[in-house]
Amino acid sequence: MKSVFEVITRPIISEKSTVQNELLRTYAFQVAPAANKQEIREAIEGLFKVKVEKVRTMLVHGKYKRSGRFVSKRNNWKKALVTLKEGQKIEFFQGV
Repeated sequence: MKSVFEVITRPIISEKSTVQNELLRTYAFQVAPAANKQEIREAIEGLFKVKVEKVRTMLVHGKYKRSGRFVSKRNNWKKALVTLKEGQKIEFFQGV
């Protein structure tokens, strides 16, 4: 059994994800590339004490970066969109 922190790397907080939080009850997380949907569901439910309705995952390809004539590539990573059941909410910023 994997630890919660081995499955979930970090929440993704951006303008787009904030709008999804408010309108669709959908939260974005960066997760381990080997994590499956069931592990992600259990990790979110255990860490935040909420009920998960749906989990969608996608592989985000790393960007190519140039520094003069040298080209490097960032690593690929996995993103999970977690939809919560009606009435559930995750608070990332307490007291703000």
